[in-house]
This record gives sequence, structure tokens and C-alpha cells, in this order.
Amino acid sequence: MNNNVFLPADILLPKNADFSKWAVIACDQFTSDQAYWDRVRATAEGSVSTINLILPEAELGTEKEAAHTALINKTMAEYMENGVFETYENSLIYVERTLENGSIRMGLMGMVDLEAYDYTAGATSPIRATERTVTERIPPRQRVRRDAPIELPHILLLCDDHEKVLIEPIAAKKDGFKVLYDCDLMEDGGHITGWLVPQEEVAKFNETLAEYSANVGKKYEGLKGEPVVFAVGDGNHSLATAKSCYEELKRNNPGVDLSAHPARYALVELENIHDPAQQFEPIHRVIFETDAEKLLKAVEENICAEGGYPVKWYIGEKSGTVYLDRAKSELAVGVLQAFLDEYLKENKGEIDYIHDDDALIALAAKENAIGFLVPGMEKSQLFRGVVSDGVLPRKTFSMGHSREKRYYLESRKIK
Repeated sequence: MNNNVFLPADILLPKNADFSKWAVIACDQFTSDQAYWDRVRATAEGSVSTINLILPEAELGTEKEAAHTALINKTMAEYMENGVFETYENSLIYVERTLENGSIRMGLMGMVDLEAYDYTAGATSPIRATERTVTERIPPRQRVRRDAPIELPHILLLCDDHEKVLIEPIAAKKDGFKVLYDCDLMEDGGHITGWLVPQEEVAKFNETLAEYSANVGKKYEGLKGEPVVFAVGDGNHSLATAKSCYEELKRNNPGVDLSAHPARYALVELENIHDPAQQFEPIHRVIFETDAEKLLKAVEENICAEGGYPVKWYIGEKSGTVYLDRAKSELAVGVLQAFLDEYLKENKGEIDYIHDDDALIALAAKENAIGFLVPGMEKSQLFRGVVSDGVLPRKTFSMGHSREKRYYLESRKIK
């Protein structure tokens, strides 16, 4: 019996799609750039595409949200009925993503057991969030997933595999595998290739993972807290939504055995944090519709100290640097985020999270806006921080630039 928490899945892929039009970037990207999503819809028009199956967060709170949510589930059902998908049963897919800088990021598509995942602070589960989950972001996603027949995840799960025993041995044998997709990704997303992992290699992986999981605690000896097997690197709110819908299903079906129900699981891509192509990027903050000078003064008066973390700010054409008090957090983003959370409870302003320096500076040039360029964190801090201190401040880091985020490709039945 397989007791692993990351498992092969019945994975759906379109049979005859143009993958360059089928695949679109994660819904939580370009949240302040509706023009990006308009271009995506124009590119994919007339083709089967995942843009018709997801709700970009840029549309949350707009007149498009309700209409698109209803249309998404209708289109999912139509795709299923019209035979768009082919099922690869009990499978793993090995994935290579070629990034803009030419590096290749390796991953393995499978599913996780949501019984082994907990996104709450202080969790001791085998799979944990790396950053604080904003529960207010879950209900809009639930409205899409609750009635959806399939899921299309952009979740990236991380392992702390120094010895590279999980994914890399599969990568070494890829030339003998069947290619399932091989295409350029729209909007400068780079290139992606996926191979079907043969069943004998799936069996070997399951055995290796069982041994890896049984011994993972040795990595964190001497740290307070419970060892963690996997950490959510990206898409935490999507995985939290899957968990919330599964818990809702259990509440609505008391006494029913749901151990084999497809909603108990969620499709993810597993990646190794020690992959050289795995780079952490900072996530910057911009606050709109606020008194920018007042906010800056409040930062200077409340969370700055001599010798603090240097953080550059932008207001219109002006810029400068504040030095955030190191005594308040191990990370500059921790100091800033905690302050902004409290400040915006009492003062006008809407915060957004921006991945690229140039985009942040451009957005901060808008009227009544201020932007902060946040320094990044070392990826070696991640697992030890989760084990020792629990979840990090929300939006602490990004796995690569915005265009390097996962694109929707694979899907799975959840009903």
C-alpha cells in the first residue's frame, strides 16, 4: 500500500489542442494589468484554452466576476462532454520549463493528499504553507471550485532534497519517455515540455519517496517544531481552496467514507528547492488610493531604525530609502507587511503585490500611490524557517519572475 502524501494521479490533457493557446499563466498574476488578460483572451479566441476555465484575479470584484464564474463551470462541462480530454491513469508527468534566462526548471506532476495538508499557523502536518494564508481570498475561489467537475492547478510544491533522489533520477531517463506536450508559452512565458513517466519508474519513485519521507526529520534535528515533508512554494491559496472545499464536503456528508473521493486530492507540481534553476524573487508592495506622503511619514516614525533593512520607496517621480527596524522581524518584508496590515485597518488604501521592479515603479507613479521595493530572502531559509517558526509573512517571496509562474496545462476530475 502506498502511504505517501504525493501520489500518481489520473491526469487529463487535451487531445488535439494547440498547447501554445491552451496554456495560460496562473490566475493570481498581473492582478493590476487587465490588458494582459485581454491579450490572452484575444490570442486564445476560437481555440480550446484554459483561459476559458479559470478566473483571473484581475477580474475579482468587477462586473465580469459573476458572469465568468458561471461560464467557467459550463465550459468545463462542455469540454468533458465533447471529448476534449484524454486521461493518463495513475500517472506522473515529468516537466521541464525553460525560463527566459535559458535555465531549465524541473518538476513532477502528481497529486497530494489534502488530509496531509494544513495551511493554518502552527500546523504540524507533512505538507504546510510557507506563508500566511489570507482567508478572505478563499471564498471567490471556492465559488469556482465548488461546482467544478475538474481542477486546473498552478500549485508548486517544494521538497528540501539536498541529495536529489526524487526528481533528478527521473529527469536522467527522460529521453526514453513519451512526450505529451512541447511548446512555447504565450506572453513570453518561455518553453515547456512534459513527458509521461513509465509505470516502472512511477513504482521506483514511490519507493524512494517513502524512504525520503520516513527520514526527513533528520534534516531538521536541533530545530524546534515538527519536521515538514513538503512546503507550498506557490499557489497556496489555490491549495487552501481545495482543502476548504474538501472539508466542506466532509461536513455535508457525515459518516460517509470519502477516502477514495477525488476531491480529497489536489493536482500539483513537485519541485526541488535545490534545483539550480529555482530562484526566489522578492514581491514588492504598492498601495493605491492612499495619502502617500502620510503613509511614508508613518513608516518613518513607527518602524525605522538606524542600521535597519534598506527598502526603497517611490511616490510619483520621487524616491528615497527607509531603513526598517531589524529588531521587529528576521525579514524586511516581515517588518513592512505587519505595519501595512495595521495601518490599512485605520487608513484609506488598497495594497497590491508586484513581482517586477519596473512594474512597481510604474504603478507607484500613479496618483495617490506609493510603492516599496522589498529585498528578497535566501531560499535556504525556507524549510528551516517553516519548521522552526511556522509560516512566513504573506507574499514573502516569489518563485521566479511573474512570467515564470506555472501555466495551466494538466487537469484532473474532482467529481
